Formats: sequence, structure tokens, C-alpha cells
Amino acid sequence: MTSRFTELVVDCRDPEGLAAFWCEVLGFEVIDRSGSRVEIGSWVPTVEEVRARQMPPTLLFVRVPEGRTVKNRLHLDVSPVDGSTEDEVTRLLGLGATRADVGQGAGRGWVVMADPEGNEFCVLRTLAPQE
Repeated sequence: MTSRFTELVVDCRDPEGLAAFWCEVLGFEVIDRSGSRVEIGSWVPTVEEVRARQMPPTLLFVRVPEGRTVKNRLHLDVSPVDGSTEDEVTRLLGLGATRADVGQGAGRGWVVMADPEGNEFCVLRTLAPQE
């Protein structure tokens, strides 16, 4: 007996807005909308595929009445695939992200950022081919 990691749920005030931000960050598409929920992913899950093997999880944004109040206990890490880490940070700032200080200190190999609702995430080293 086993389970599959099928989605990561993010509580938020604006599911549509946050889903749009993360679609731009990750190149995902909206795969489901229902009421106060928006699900995005790189694929449309089917029961058969999920049962057969572990597939990439989707992100599910669910409207809640309260705002975020403390530092995240769980966060996403993203790695640019076709540009430098610095270029990706600049792109994400343009999409509405902000730099965040969670006590990481200077000189780290990653950049801590926050999405438009303040959820922290990290931009790691680039995976772009090096010349």
C-alpha cells in the first residue's frame, strides 16, 4: 500500500491572481477552476497515470478569509532553466515577487523571494547550459 503526492495546496486570498503569478513563473496552465479554487499544473492528471507512477504534483490555490501571518513552514524552490539566477530574479520581480529576508544572511547561492501574497520561495542556481 502506498500514496502519491498529487497536489500542493496554497491557502490564499486571491486564487486567480496567485495562480496566474505561478503559471508565469513555472510555465504551468490552469487545469481546473471550481468556486474559490484554482488548480495549475504542467499536465492534466488522470487516475490511471497517477496510479501507475509518481507524477509531478499540481498546485491548488484555495481562497481562505485570513491572511498569512507567519513565516512559511513549507516553501517552493525554483531553478531557472534558460538564464542566470540573477536574470530570473529580475523576471520574477517584474511579475510581482519581492525579495524576502528570512534570516538567510548574505553570500548564499540562492535568493529568497515572496510571491504577491507573501509566501516565501527560493530561486536556486541556474540549470541553463554553461558555455
